[in-house]
Amino acid sequence: MAETSPTLLPEALRAAAAEIEHALDTLLPAEEGAEARLYAAMRHAALGGGKRMRGFLVLEGAAQFGVSRTSALRVAAAIEMLHAYSLVHDDLPAMDNDDMRRGKPTVHKAFDEATAILAGDALQAQAFAVLAHEDTHSDPAVRAELCLRLALAAGPRGMCGGQMLDMLAEDGTEPPTEAGIGRLQLLKTGKLIEFSAEAGAVLGKAPGQQRHALCAYGRELGAAFQIADDILDATASEAETGKRTGKDAEAGKATLVGLLGLERARAQAERLAAQARAHLDSFGERADLLRMLADYTIARRS
Repeated sequence: MAETSPTLLPEALRAAAAEIEHALDTLLPAEEGAEARLYAAMRHAALGGGKRMRGFLVLEGAAQFGVSRTSALRVAAAIEMLHAYSLVHDDLPAMDNDDMRRGKPTVHKAFDEATAILAGDALQAQAFAVLAHEDTHSDPAVRAELCLRLALAAGPRGMCGGQMLDMLAEDGTEPPTEAGIGRLQLLKTGKLIEFSAEAGAVLGKAPGQQRHALCAYGRELGAAFQIADDILDATASEAETGKRTGKDAEAGKATLVGLLGLERARAQAERLAAQARAHLDSFGERADLLRMLADYTIARRS
């Protein structure tokens, strides 16, 4: 990797987040009339915060193949909508029962539980509407594949399945294992991050080898990201993260931090980040931001 400025990634992340925020603002317009409250709840969930890491992965993956920024931003925004929906539902009293998200009240606190459920549902539907629209890509086959891949990442063998495993693990009837926690986290968090890394290659109709490399990068990055999140929950303050911390131990959640301890969990995250970087060897210097993201993922404090 060429020598780079230490501010390069933070600046790139901020610039990408601003672009994605603008895309979300455009694709989720404030409405008047009977639906206004629903749109307001959707915008509360999707706008005004978050690292936009998944969207950044889309943009950087697309840049490897010369995909238009407009197309990449629409896909990035769609994935961020689906991610926002998952957070809205995850925060509900029936799930994690959280009051704060990204430094502001969760949707069910700012509005009410029924509105939060509908806002999550509507964000999920809007994500697929954006992907399926001809403005996202001129080739219907590409649009169909984007929809299919996102559905698989979010469904019963992806994010929703992982959430179910997470809930089942809380009852304590089965002692957690490293393999079991790894699978839970792969489904709950990793699959959507993996698709985010792959999406740019789908847009660019990339060769199979390069697409596979980005998938593998996203898979390792997602695993490292989740361990880093668990470490933050155990060590960071609410002011740093913008949400309640210490909740994993309080709820008896199965995490690698709880199973292995902080130092071994950190070592595991570092190993995964190194493996993620190695998958980018064939891309050369143009993938330097993605390499830096792997390091940032395990060093962040929010």
